[in-house]
Amino acid sequence: MSVQDIVKETGPKMDAVIEDFKRKLANIRTGRATVGMLDVVMVDYYGTPTPLAQMASVAVPEPQMITVQPWDQTQLGPIEKAILAANLGMSPSNDGKIIRLSVPALTEERRKQFAKQAHEVAEEHRIAVRNVRHHSNDQLKKLLKDKAISEDDERGGLDDVQKLTNAHIAKIDELAKNKESEIMSV
Repeated sequence: MSVQDIVKETGPKMDAVIEDFKRKLANIRTGRATVGMLDVVMVDYYGTPTPLAQMASVAVPEPQMITVQPWDQTQLGPIEKAILAANLGMSPSNDGKIIRLSVPALTEERRKQFAKQAHEVAEEHRIAVRNVRHHSNDQLKKLLKDKAISEDDERGGLDDVQKLTNAHIAKIDELAKNKESEIMSV
């Protein structure tokens, strides 16, 4: 294992943290409807908990409306129950063919809660990036201890890992700031 190998491994691991952060941010409500809001809904499909997206077509025809059209019409009732059980703060209206969910406008207090939640998720992911950095630095220090690399090589590797860390934390900060402004805008 060389310094370049360790630095090459560090980048994709940090990229995976960023991707996970993007997924988590998508699940935090803003003021508008998104299909990601229903990702947490699990429907009892003949005794098997099934994600809603695997048994229905979910769409956003308007900024404040989500429609759910099941492929099997007999599942309208269980889907409606699952949406209510998920406690999303939306009540479904069923017309026999399609379920409509109107997304209520967020109060100022709710917006602040969601902004705080986004901030907490960002901090968790900053810590995850730092943990990846810590692991890579430990590997570099072990190579130096085993005399597989020189002190200069170790120092260069540590600098490269730190540059990657700074870039990824800046990306997390930027995504969090954008999400926060999206949440707080009415």
